[in-house]
Amino acid sequence: MSPKITGGALNSRKLRSPKGAHVRPTPGRVKESLFSILLPRIEGSRVLDLFAGTGAIGIEAASRGAVRVVAVEAHRETAAAISEAVEGLGIGRVVTVMATPADRALYRVEGPFDLVYLDPPYASGVPLPLFALLRERGLLADDALVIYEHAAKTILPEIPGYRSVREEVYGDVALAFFAAIGGP
Repeated sequence: MSPKITGGALNSRKLRSPKGAHVRPTPGRVKESLFSILLPRIEGSRVLDLFAGTGAIGIEAASRGAVRVVAVEAHRETAAAISEAVEGLGIGRVVTVMATPADRALYRVEGPFDLVYLDPPYASGVPLPLFALLRERGLLADDALVIYEHAAKTILPEIPGYRSVREEVYGDVALAFFAAIGGP
């Protein structure tokens, strides 16, 4: 099933979902709930989507008024599909696609970002090094939110330098919202 944009200027447009086990689209109801929570923060925001997959989270953010979106996807064919979708939707001035692993991207991208969406493969564990790099590289705006999508059964450890501000569970999927504490 192809992901669909659920709000904003591109509402109801469908995205092509690349085939293969390397892509696990965020379920539609989870995405709708996420953007309902983020509604007051999206307009004018700068968004970093790590492990972008279909690109649906970043494209949705652009549709809802984000002024800058960087979608990072290591799988080259999948990143190419995101780029194709971005061009087809006419949002190339807002969305940049990086075909590189998330850790490398964090050394190349310029911040700050207001929202960071982390959606690594569930089996890879909590990406503590990525959380650390976001702070070390000064990629977070003062009031930034980092949203980590993970399997609901995963028990999250303390994440150094961050405080948990919210957690939502939708069946097998959970979204954990974090704010950075102090400076890097």
